[in-house]
Amino acid sequence: MIGLKKKLKTNKMDLKEKLVSSFIAFENQVNIDSYVHDIRTEAIKNFENIGFPTKKNESWKYTSLKQILDTDYSIFPSENTALDYSKIKKYLIDDIDSYKIIFVDGKYSSHLSETTHEGMDICLMSSALNKPKYAAVIENYFNKAIKKDGISDLNTAFSNEGAFIHIPKNKLVEKPIQIIHFSSGNESSLMLQPRNLIIVDENSQLQIIERHQNLTENEVLTNSVTEVFVNSKSIVDYYKIQNDNKQASLIDTTSIVQENNSICTLHTFSFGGKLTRNNLTFSQKGEHIESIMKGITIIEGKQHVDHNTLVNHIKPNCESHQDYKGIYDDRSTGVFNGTVVVEKEAQKTNAFQANNNILLSDKASINTKPQLEIFADDVKCSHGCTIGQLDKNALFYLKSRGIPEKEAKALLMYGFANNVLQSVRIPELKNRITNLIANKLGVNIGFNL
Repeated sequence: MIGLKKKLKTNKMDLKEKLVSSFIAFENQVNIDSYVHDIRTEAIKNFENIGFPTKKNESWKYTSLKQILDTDYSIFPSENTALDYSKIKKYLIDDIDSYKIIFVDGKYSSHLSETTHEGMDICLMSSALNKPKYAAVIENYFNKAIKKDGISDLNTAFSNEGAFIHIPKNKLVEKPIQIIHFSSGNESSLMLQPRNLIIVDENSQLQIIERHQNLTENEVLTNSVTEVFVNSKSIVDYYKIQNDNKQASLIDTTSIVQENNSICTLHTFSFGGKLTRNNLTFSQKGEHIESIMKGITIIEGKQHVDHNTLVNHIKPNCESHQDYKGIYDDRSTGVFNGTVVVEKEAQKTNAFQANNNILLSDKASINTKPQLEIFADDVKCSHGCTIGQLDKNALFYLKSRGIPEKEAKALLMYGFANNVLQSVRIPELKNRITNLIANKLGVNIGFNL
C-alpha cells in the first residue's frame, strides 16, 4: 500500500507542468492578435525556464509557496456560474454610487457589473486585447511596466480577462471603480490569473477599490497582475481590501509608472487569507512626483502576509512615503521587504519608509527589512522599523479608567493604525475598514477613526 501511494504521488503532474502543458489549449480558446500572442509565447517560455519562486530567491526568503503549490488546481473553470446580488452584497461598498467590474471564477458577470464607454473606457481586458480600436493602446502599455519574473510571466502567458480602464485627459471620474473577483466554489480547487491595465491620461483623477473573495471553503490560488500608468498631473487613489478566508491564497503584483507632477496613493488592507504576497513597484519617470504606500495587516492563526515594495526614484525633485503597520496574533507570520532606490540623477529626493509591528503572541513573528540604495548626494531619506508589544503602562491607564482589558487593547491598536486610515479619501470605505478592524479585534467600539 505504501509503495502504491508513492507511485501515485510520483505520477501526479505538478502545477508547473500542468500550466505549461495547458498553454496551447488556453490560446486556442481566445482570439489574440499576433502582437499579444508573441508576448504570451515568450512569457510561457520564461516561466518554463524560471518556474515558481523559492526561498532561494532573496526577495522570497521568508515566504514559501510550497504548501499552496501542492494542490491540484483547475486551470479552466468547467462552467459559467451566476451569482445573486444578495450573495455578494456584503463584499461591495454598496452605500456609494460606483462603477463595478465583477468577475466570477475568472469570467465577467455582466448582470452584476456597471461599466461604461461614455467619454472613457471602464470595461474588460478581453475587449481591449481583442478589438482593433484598442490595438495602439495595448502596444503602448500592455506588459510595459511589469518586471519579468516567473510569477508575472505566468500571468502574462494566461492573461485574457480582468479590468481595462482608460481615462482620457482632463477627466474627473466622479464615481469610484470597484474591481471584484469572486470564487464560487464550483471547482474543488481553482487557480485564477486576472490581469488589469489602468491608464490615466494627463490631468485626470481616479479612485479604485479592488478585492478578491472566495465564497466557499474550497482552495483558491489567485495570481493577479495590475499595471497602472499615471500620466502628468494626474491623481490616482487605489485601495486593496484583502480579507479572504483561510483557504484562499493571493499573489498580487502591482506595478505603477508615474510621470511629471502626478500623485498616486495605494492603501493595502490585509486582514485574511492563507497566504498573501503583495509585490508593489513604483517607477518615478518624471519630476515633482509623489508616491504614497500605506498598509495595515491584522492576521491570526497560521496566516502569512508578505509585503514586498520597491520605489525607484529616477528623476529629481520627487517624494515617496511608505507607512506599513502590522498586528500579528497566534502563529501568524508577517514579512516586510521594502526597498527605495535613488538613482544618480534623482537629486532633491525626499523618501520616507516605516514599518511598525505589534506581536500579540509569543509564537507570532515578523521579518522586516527596510532598505535604502542611494546613488545621489543631495537627498533626504529615512527608514526604520519597530517590533514590540502593547504598551503596558498605557493599557494600565485605560483599565484604571474603567475600560475592560479587551476594549482597552483594541483602543490601543486602533490608535496604532490611525494614521494609515486618516488618508483614506472615501468616507464609506473608511467606515468599512474601521468596522473590519473592529471585527478582527473582536470588539464593538462606537466611533470611527
